Amino acid sequence: MEDRFVYRGTKKLRCGYTTGSCAAGAAKAAAEMLLTGRVISCTDIITPSGVRLKLEIFDPSVSDSCASCAVIKDSGDDPDVTAGTAVYAEVSLTGSGISVCGGIGVGTVTKPGLDQPVGAPAINSVPRKMICNALSEIAEMHEYRGGFKVVISDPDGEILAAKTFNPRMGIIGGISIIGTTGIVEPMSNSAIIDTIRAEANMRKAAGHETLVLNIGNYSEDFISAHAPQLEKYCVTCSNFIGDAIDIGVSLGFSAILIIGHIGKLVKLGSGIMNTHSSYADGRIETLIACAALAGADTAVIRALDGCVTTDAALDILFKSGCAEAAMDILIRRISRYLHARVKDSAEIGAVVFSFKNDLLLKSDNADRLIRSVTEV
Repeated sequence: MEDRFVYRGTKKLRCGYTTGSCAAGAAKAAAEMLLTGRVISCTDIITPSGVRLKLEIFDPSVSDSCASCAVIKDSGDDPDVTAGTAVYAEVSLTGSGISVCGGIGVGTVTKPGLDQPVGAPAINSVPRKMICNALSEIAEMHEYRGGFKVVISDPDGEILAAKTFNPRMGIIGGISIIGTTGIVEPMSNSAIIDTIRAEANMRKAAGHETLVLNIGNYSEDFISAHAPQLEKYCVTCSNFIGDAIDIGVSLGFSAILIIGHIGKLVKLGSGIMNTHSSYADGRIETLIACAALAGADTAVIRALDGCVTTDAALDILFKSGCAEAAMDILIRRISRYLHARVKDSAEIGAVVFSFKNDLLLKSDNADRLIRSVTEV
């Protein structure tokens, strides 16, 4: 395709295209080869976003009964584990209709709540529509009135899938064929938020009424050590706490519980719901506000202002003797902002920890919410 770019901050980054676009392009090329008997070197598709992609065809093969070829995934400047993988389509003729099947390296859905039903190949609905549109276009072009069977595969899919969220989401045996626009925008938040929504929807489909959000590795370590009964219920939201809360509300969870390290969750005490440093910091400023409200003297406030980490700030608070009062204020501020986010649409609570100083803060309802999860 003609190079497309987006800006992320001051960086100009090249866009790529999704596994769904690869599958649709390979299917279209294979169908054309099958109907004409001629090997082709490129094809084009229109993505759902309206962008026309010109795609190079690799490893073409055609016989009387079927044709196959591959399109190589180009992720642009996005750090995607599927970049460079070959997505294959094998097309054969049928009496009518279009059936889209999963082959080697394409995962199988084993848990409810995802885009496809249990037992189906993990080829999402938009890529399926793209494949069907591409095949219909070829059929019309060559005045073919029959149907197609297309098998999508990826020889490296099973290995690549181990580096994705698929195993945790109950998609086994390979990668997912995904994409809602057909285009990969580097460093886009949408893919992460889509994954959070998919995992949360899976928990809802399993009958869970409390959505448990963890922030990342520190949260997972804490839960493993202190609340292992929660491990199988958690959805990782990374820095996208506000988006994850909104997803929980939109899916109808009756309660949401957030478990995270103070280095991230302290920002909630100032209403910062995306905790990535590129959006806002506010860690030390929030702790200064809590310390001041707890009655810390000027020397403590000035010492806090010189800190660059929450652990260093906690050391000062504990040495000054005002840590308990400041942390009580912090958890109440966090609770207030969380409740403002859900607007009475769900109950919400938080568990905040630090491995240093054995800090553990809980909202008033946290223990009850934990019990509500494990009693399902």
